Amino acid sequence: MRLPQLKKSIAAISIPLLLALPASALLAHAIDIDTTSESSKQADNGMDKSVAPGDDFYRYINGGWAASAVIPNDKSAVGVTSTLRDQSDAAVLQIIEQSAQAPAGSPARKVGDYYAAYLNTDAINQRGLDPIKPQLAAIDNLHDKAGLATYLGQHLRADVDPLNATNFFTENLFGLWVAQGFHDHSKYTGYLLQGGLGLPDREYYLSSSPKMDNIRVQYIAHITALFKLANVANPDQAAKRVFDLEMQIAQGHVKRADSADMDKADNTWRKADFAKKAPGLNWNAYFAGAGLAKQSSFIVWHPSAFKNTSALVASTPLTTWKEYLQFHALNQHTNVLPQAFFDQKFKFSQTLTGAKAPLPRWKYAVSATNGALGEEVGKLYVAQHFSPEAKAKINSMVANLLAAFKERVRNIAWMSPSTKKEALAKIGSFYVGVGYPDKWHDYSGLAVHADDAFGNVERAQQFAYQQAIGKFGKPVDVTEWCMTPQTVNAVNMPMQNAINFPAAYLQAPNFGLNASDAANYGAIGSTIGHEISHSFDHTGAMIDAKGELRNWWTKDDLLHFQTSAKALAEQFSTYKPFPDLAVNGEQTLDENIADLTGLTAALEAFHLAQKQQGKTPSKEADQEFFAANAYKYRSKMRDEVLRSAIIGDGHAPAQYRALTARNLDAWYDAFDVQPTQKLYLAPNARVNIW
Repeated sequence: MRLPQLKKSIAAISIPLLLALPASALLAHAIDIDTTSESSKQADNGMDKSVAPGDDFYRYINGGWAASAVIPNDKSAVGVTSTLRDQSDAAVLQIIEQSAQAPAGSPARKVGDYYAAYLNTDAINQRGLDPIKPQLAAIDNLHDKAGLATYLGQHLRADVDPLNATNFFTENLFGLWVAQGFHDHSKYTGYLLQGGLGLPDREYYLSSSPKMDNIRVQYIAHITALFKLANVANPDQAAKRVFDLEMQIAQGHVKRADSADMDKADNTWRKADFAKKAPGLNWNAYFAGAGLAKQSSFIVWHPSAFKNTSALVASTPLTTWKEYLQFHALNQHTNVLPQAFFDQKFKFSQTLTGAKAPLPRWKYAVSATNGALGEEVGKLYVAQHFSPEAKAKINSMVANLLAAFKERVRNIAWMSPSTKKEALAKIGSFYVGVGYPDKWHDYSGLAVHADDAFGNVERAQQFAYQQAIGKFGKPVDVTEWCMTPQTVNAVNMPMQNAINFPAAYLQAPNFGLNASDAANYGAIGSTIGHEISHSFDHTGAMIDAKGELRNWWTKDDLLHFQTSAKALAEQFSTYKPFPDLAVNGEQTLDENIADLTGLTAALEAFHLAQKQQGKTPSKEADQEFFAANAYKYRSKMRDEVLRSAIIGDGHAPAQYRALTARNLDAWYDAFDVQPTQKLYLAPNARVNIW
């Protein structure tokens, strides 16, 4: 599903349990359309039967819940996915507390010590600015642009992932992603991406809307406040210079929709090319500082941004760059600096998220521990929360989904035999990871101290970076995961031709061992289908079975695919959650294709499962299937977060993803949708891509 990863600029979203009923009960009730009995009225569980399914299917399934759901002060959203995140957080907290009693020096004890240090705000407050003073002093002691380049390189991190996590954000000037090459699947290479902004996206700097104007005013006030807390000279003027520099960086940034275009990202630069194609930054000093002096080439995802930012290094005074670096050093570490820094960061984050209060400290500590020692925590998590029976059930569903995909490809009338052969080769070479990875990361090289929260964060980031660059030139491991088992998400890694379904996502209400097949296939089955579909979305369709960027389509087949994709983009662009802001159908196209194709394949896999059990597909079962799919999108966000998602996220808002069903004939039959109803699409207007 590639849910957007939460970044430093936005407070984590985790939500209390909404419902206590098991998934099967919830979904069985959800499709009860008999409104005459008192018992069915009590069993609605969040439906709004005042609206017909064909007028607003999301509201029909979730409208009652949405009308009464209250977003707690420390949250930015409530819903099914966030409920699962809360469940995972609670389980991880218990594991971490147990780890505190593990033998000193053991992997489990590192988990406990990392959490304990992060949780200990008294110790953090007592140390004051001492932990960050060496970094601030190093910035202050920069005397020339060569030294600046070295410092910038020293703070390059492997903190972006444009394909697996659709994560393009880093506060560091540039970001690094290590993966197989676009044209060489045999070994790891480095991808460099644009960065350097403190706000989530270029639009926050460049948009002329009044809301963005206000955010910019609040951001400058935030920079000023952090400077004052750190006793930086002339904080108001310094903050204005920092913001002006970021504005110039943003002007050179590539738009979010264009960042998803791999053809535009396919730019291999040898090290000698950087000085010619992006003059201004001392690239030799930069790469030496980053420990990449021996790396001969990189793939530059955003070449125009590199040219612009590098020129700014040359044209902007060193004193301004030093102020910029001081701010970002402070801004990235507010969670492990004295309380006043944390409070100020949260105060500004309210402008972006609308949250009324910060999360409990333990949730920040759990998130940080997961980030630093994720697979060590995951190893303990799956031992307690993911059974062999659950893994076997999911694997059987995966097999049915893959069978459905193969059958669909074989039966596509418009696709040529050569394109079908390539598509079937991709399906046949999938690596599917269910629950947890086949092998675990080794954290023996990471030093953790129970009394050093700041140092632990720095060492963990550097450890992850060194592990990433240590892969350069080595064979690609397609079984390696990019998510931890306790992550509530699922992912298709197109260049590895691999799909991962973490254990924490395979929980009720997404999946239940005792839930009906209709409920399971409508919820987790459509997600499995969604992830498989990413191999054939607008991006995945440009990658072959080896994970290399290659056009494996005939000219006519590609034109047909692009025409259908354009129709889906246009459909989603008609959705407008705010009077001044609509969904960007091009930006969300990959996810919309995956939703549509995944839902279609899941329905066929569900019917296959019924036939395997000697059952006949029925209207009632299809109702439950579609209800389960719409139910999993149950979500209520603050307007600030919803606006941010529309601007920067590759997913459409949840309430529109639930309307994907309007493209399936079976949905019309299941709910007797009529031409006079709002969601009705004429048969020739229903998009069918795969």
